[in-house]
Amino acid sequence: MTLTPLPVARPPILLGSIQLAHPFVQAALSGYSDWPMRTLARRHGAAYTLAEVMLERFVNEVRGTGKTGHHLHVAEQDHPVGGQLMGSDPERFGPAARRLVQAGFDVIDINFGCPVRTALGGCRGGYHLSQPAIALEIVDRVREAVPPDRPVTLKMRRGMDDTSGSRDRFFEILDGAFARGVAAVTVHGRTVEQKYRGPSRWEFLKEVKQHAGHRTILGSGDLFTAEACVSMLQQTGVDGVTIARGAIGNPWIFSQARALWNGDPLLEPPTLFEQRDVLREHQSLMEECYGPSRWLGSFRKFAFKYARLHPQEEQLRNAVSEMRSPEDWRAIQDRFYAEDLPGRFPQVCEADVAE
Repeated sequence: MTLTPLPVARPPILLGSIQLAHPFVQAALSGYSDWPMRTLARRHGAAYTLAEVMLERFVNEVRGTGKTGHHLHVAEQDHPVGGQLMGSDPERFGPAARRLVQAGFDVIDINFGCPVRTALGGCRGGYHLSQPAIALEIVDRVREAVPPDRPVTLKMRRGMDDTSGSRDRFFEILDGAFARGVAAVTVHGRTVEQKYRGPSRWEFLKEVKQHAGHRTILGSGDLFTAEACVSMLQQTGVDGVTIARGAIGNPWIFSQARALWNGDPLLEPPTLFEQRDVLREHQSLMEECYGPSRWLGSFRKFAFKYARLHPQEEQLRNAVSEMRSPEDWRAIQDRFYAEDLPGRFPQVCEADVAE
């Protein structure tokens, strides 16, 4: 991939009162972006991270201790960090947003983009792109509920579908949200109807950024390599990019993207010893987060993703699928990470990912 020359002077990337050091953000990822993943992303260069999406009802009712405590946990090294809300009832959003503020989240992000069946069936996420009045009522309630200096942001897709009416509703929500004080909007280049099929339409992101002018727009979709992250910035003019599935099991994507953005050569993929060290660090964070008896199940899904960087990916994935105990995990490390061989860039099959 050939990248165009980089700009010499770059304006600051602002989420309200928060200034990001660079354009590379870890997106909210349901079931993944807990504080262990966010911690590793920040240590490897992410400018800002978002917690996994939470339903407004859950945030209002959860105790926030014991097995659910990790959902509202914000570590000292987590800042700046966003908490993302999704739901159907506008009245529940304000109290939920206040609770996220009390938990320590720096930004409150509203999800109007989730395309999965359960979200749409529950009139949540991307469903709100079909009803601008309700969507903007939610924005109003969140903006009024949190302190004026606490940024509120949105996550959207480019519409429910590719009809002209859907496009009109997208821009009605976008403009209405900014008029109500939203600090930034993340736009995914697929429609809700598309779900994860077909390419993300980056030309639409360019159009949105030109429409938004000085207001902050972040881009999303098909960001599985550092080159793609920088290419989106250069092709569309968006202020930043939110890296979702491309960051699972690959926190190095942030430092790789930053190197390219600064005009340096692409960093080599991590060696097996470098991968092993981060896996052990991830394990330690998971044990701290979930406890010594519960970390392994959550860790396994990450280990599958880390395997994409290993030269023996298929054999490693098979071993991880059979992992049932910490002893099994130690045996996997002894077998697959005993020699410091070169790693590889992950080979991503679009059929296996959902960003």
